[in-house]
Amino acid sequence: MLALFDLDGTLIDRQAALSDAVTALCRAHTFDTSIEQWLRGVLADRANPSDFARLRTDFGLTEPAEQLWQEYVDLIAGAVTCRPEILGGLSQLRAAAWTIGIVTNGAGDIQRAKLAAAGIANLVDGVAASGDLEIRKPARELFELAASSCGRSLADGGWMIGDNPAGDIGGGHHAGLRTIWLCGRPWPDGLRAADHTVDDATDAIAILLNETSE
Repeated sequence: MLALFDLDGTLIDRQAALSDAVTALCRAHTFDTSIEQWLRGVLADRANPSDFARLRTDFGLTEPAEQLWQEYVDLIAGAVTCRPEILGGLSQLRAAAWTIGIVTNGAGDIQRAKLAAAGIANLVDGVAASGDLEIRKPARELFELAASSCGRSLADGGWMIGDNPAGDIGGGHHAGLRTIWLCGRPWPDGLRAADHTVDDATDAIAILLNETSE
């Protein structure tokens, strides 16, 4: 069976890592509070190299945008953690013959850096990041890429697990997958409900393991 997981907000706490990374970057360059506030606002949902080109232009910085981007990538990767019980759950899924993929919105370099730093990279069979093709969830094409990167096909079915109602659950349903929603965000009117709703990724993993044993 195929299980596709979202990354940020599902397997890792991006917001905590973002806060630590922005603080460290601003301290390293003695940036003032206006820059720090700008970064926290612009990077709150997603970070891309173009954000740092804007930062350099808007604030007249001398540091190259590429350098600032790479520093941020390294800092947030260093700040990211995945809880041991989630890593253990992913290992259990692999032992139960599940194929595990990551489907995530974001630049490919930063998402893969976070996967490696959090210890998730060696527990998954494939990764699809929106920045690789400039296609974002809920586009079916990104889910197709995730499945194919795992050596699987959406035609075989599977599951999508994530915290974003439209991107993860709506996109997963459109891709023909069963879904598990990590609740927390507001649920949009008119969106089809997830197959299961849970509070934590470990609960989602338990549902998948139960599917295996049935």
